[in-house]
Amino acid sequence: MPTPNQATTSSPIAQWVSQAVDQTPVFDLHTHLYPPDFGPFMLWGIDALVTYHYLIAEAFVADPRPYGDFWGMSQSAQADWIWKTLFVERAPLSEACRGVLTVLSKFGLDPNCTDLTDYRRFFAAQDPHAHVDAVFRLANLHTVVMTNDVLEPGERAIWLKNPPRDHRFKGVLRIDPLLCGWPQVGQTLTACGYGPSMPEVRRFLHDWIKRLDALYVAVSLTGDWRYPDDSQTTRVLQEAILPVAREMNLPLAVMIGVSRQVNPDLRLAGDAVGKSDIASLQRLCVQNPHNRFLATMLSRENQHELAVAARKSPNLLLFGCWWFLNNPSLIDEITRMRMELLGTSFVPQHSDARILEQVIYKWTHTRSILAEVLTDKFTDLEKTGLRVTEAQVQKTVRDYLSDNFSRFLQRK
Repeated sequence: MPTPNQATTSSPIAQWVSQAVDQTPVFDLHTHLYPPDFGPFMLWGIDALVTYHYLIAEAFVADPRPYGDFWGMSQSAQADWIWKTLFVERAPLSEACRGVLTVLSKFGLDPNCTDLTDYRRFFAAQDPHAHVDAVFRLANLHTVVMTNDVLEPGERAIWLKNPPRDHRFKGVLRIDPLLCGWPQVGQTLTACGYGPSMPEVRRFLHDWIKRLDALYVAVSLTGDWRYPDDSQTTRVLQEAILPVAREMNLPLAVMIGVSRQVNPDLRLAGDAVGKSDIASLQRLCVQNPHNRFLATMLSRENQHELAVAARKSPNLLLFGCWWFLNNPSLIDEITRMRMELLGTSFVPQHSDARILEQVIYKWTHTRSILAEVLTDKFTDLEKTGLRVTEAQVQKTVRDYLSDNFSRFLQRK
């Protein structure tokens, strides 16, 4: 039998991991994407990519100017300024900039252009449905999960028309207005045909979960969220959200740690990050053992305690490096730490993509990091004398990229 050092020297682990990570299709459990039949809700193309809110904020730091001047521009003019500011006049070192360049390269476009003319011509020539197919192929996705706010009149109107359903785009009912805006949201419920009461909130949830065929219900919470307390948020949770989720066997996804509108002049780009209270999440899980929860947190400072909390709650599935954590150095650090504490019982990443093509770069970059981390971890196992097999590697990768989430959805 070879010694651990000899086994490592001749190990095919890196090749097995690389092949499995590259070839395994992803179940992307949280995005803001829509298929073409949702019209203006489907965001795609070079102008949308370059005017993404990450890049808007970055451009204002690089070249400050009056906010009103920017918001008064057309989207194409905004994109031209951001491209010039971040990609031409400066090295595009940020992850958000690199992501745009990765997308262009994956489509066979030259990322060295000094203006957006050729890119606009390319995207304008694409049929939206065929383009979705191409994006899914380049990102190697089998399914993406949308985030659907049906209290928003425009989106609700589309769902009420029963649009064609692309089976690759799964619905999720976003409940931020209900959970964080009670009782003021009662007026919106009334306009939708529901009364301003807890039984009517439950009826709304039942109706729209069925219409969306929702995989889960989701909410984004600020870092000062506490559970339980005497707030209206706790009341809506206990009297409506949690009972309906139990009845319909759906998880509740909580994404915690956003600090809203620290700079409102930046609009969607004006949100920031705040540390969260993990004890509240633990109490939510422990006090509601017949509910299931998906959770992610925005602050790096929360990540170790969050992983420890996930070890104590079988009804909690930890997922992703959300928003400001979607940077390679942090994904690497957090994924290694989670593996060391949770083994294979978490979902390493979701794209959180808002622009269709973003899934290409987010999964290209994530796969590279995941392959490096898994190669190191399986090599560590081999050094103990354990015989690592290709089948074991393939199963682990499937679990991380797709099956952990699928199984969690199917649990009772």
